[in-house]
Amino acid sequence: MLYWLLYQKLFPYFRLFRIFRYLTFRTVFASLTALLIGLLIGPYVIDRLREFQIGQYIREEGPQSHQKKSGTPTMGGVLICISILVPTLLWSDLSNPFVWLVMLSTLAFGAIGFADDYIKVVHRRNLGLTARAKLGLQLLVSGGVAVTLLALKSHGNYSTQMTFPFLKRFRPDLVWSSLGHIPHLHWLAVLPFVIFVMIVIAGASNAVNLTDGLDGLAIGCTIIAAGALTVLTYVSGHVVFSDYLELQRMPMISELTIFCGAMVGASIGFLWYNAHPAEIFMGDVGSLALGGAIGTVAVAIKQELLLPFIGGVFILEALSVMLQVGSYKLRNGKRIFKMAPLHHHFELLGWSESKVIARFWILALIFALLALTTLKLR
Repeated sequence: MLYWLLYQKLFPYFRLFRIFRYLTFRTVFASLTALLIGLLIGPYVIDRLREFQIGQYIREEGPQSHQKKSGTPTMGGVLICISILVPTLLWSDLSNPFVWLVMLSTLAFGAIGFADDYIKVVHRRNLGLTARAKLGLQLLVSGGVAVTLLALKSHGNYSTQMTFPFLKRFRPDLVWSSLGHIPHLHWLAVLPFVIFVMIVIAGASNAVNLTDGLDGLAIGCTIIAAGALTVLTYVSGHVVFSDYLELQRMPMISELTIFCGAMVGASIGFLWYNAHPAEIFMGDVGSLALGGAIGTVAVAIKQELLLPFIGGVFILEALSVMLQVGSYKLRNGKRIFKMAPLHHHFELLGWSESKVIARFWILALIFALLALTTLKLR
């Protein structure tokens, strides 16, 4: 809105406002705006959640040290979503369809998390939506993102070719055009792309959700992942950098840099209150929304295969749960870890909560730096 007012409308009369055309300037201000919103309305949100008695219910089978956290206000993801979406609305070009796609995806995943958290609060237990219902809704939203991207492709604004780390020339297209000419089976041409997008976005959403188990762990890793995405989005849309790094350049993608910057600022603002000992938890509202946002941005900028690096800690946490469940079912109750997700395993090994959080943040930073180095090492 400010971009529309200050640049598109007032720039012809006030030449000083030309500064608002620059993406880097608007990204910085979006980050600062998100941070200020988080810091300023954080206490109000915490007080309202306490007033409505919206507290966290700790699972009984979890570490006993976590039982003292029961009753801490949850559903703080509402604060995160406000802090991301308001600056994006203020500082981005709202005529850009990618901006709306990412914002609506974030809202949709946040709504799924809200429903899950609301059921937990109403029933006063740590069980919300069933796993099947939650996954079904996540896949539905992810499928909607895929269909929207296909519509953008039909107008020449998106490419379904994949970008592989370390490989410059290998860019397979996930839309199999050869199948599009078969009568009554033309929908098979886009099926691989739709399935891939659904797996990536829903997987990212669940991975962040599983990581949200210690004070500041998930949001700290999100700051690092969002920071890496800010860089990747900027270079993907920049005519010089994309050409130099031999990336698929999509000019309209660059506007998502503002959204990613807002995600960094919002996450830092939330960490102020979520740092150990946490005054508020993000709940499924926040974790699903952030995961959905990360996955959607990665797919939009064609860097979905870098997600194992961008969100390395999230992937490790998700893999630990998958391995634990698989081992338990296939090996007659034998477990690989003392407890999954992985952060609980290290807690039971005797690591303090603060040490687990700090070391996982370090791992997240290393993974993010590896993701950025792949841009040139191809």
